[in-house]
Amino acid sequence: MIPHFSDLSANERTYLAWIRTAVSLMGFGFLIERFDVFLVYNTRGAVLNNGLHMRASEWLGLGMILLGAVLILLATRSFYRNCRLIQAEAEGAYHGTAVERVLTALLVALALFLVLYVGYQLTSLQ
Repeated sequence: MIPHFSDLSANERTYLAWIRTAVSLMGFGFLIERFDVFLVYNTRGAVLNNGLHMRASEWLGLGMILLGAVLILLATRSFYRNCRLIQAEAEGAYHGTAVERVLTALLVALALFLVLYVGYQLTSLQ
């Protein structure tokens, strides 16, 4: 029997959940980055001429892809740190990190920006 197997497997399941979240975030970022193509096709070219919305979707999509990549790196670091802590004989208190709080704030800000951006695009097309 592997010592601390249930804890190690729970750590692995958490790691895989973070990886799935990061990959989803990257895929959604790619979709947002290509959102301008959908707008041009859907409106048959009758989109705003200033190109601001295209730049915003490109930067937002790129930011989400980059955030997904950073999330994979942080999840991997956390996975190995937790593996070491589980296998250590000494007991210690669990505490969250500031990185988790920053990522949460970034995702909330990203969601608010998406709501405002899509709302603006929908109102400007009418």
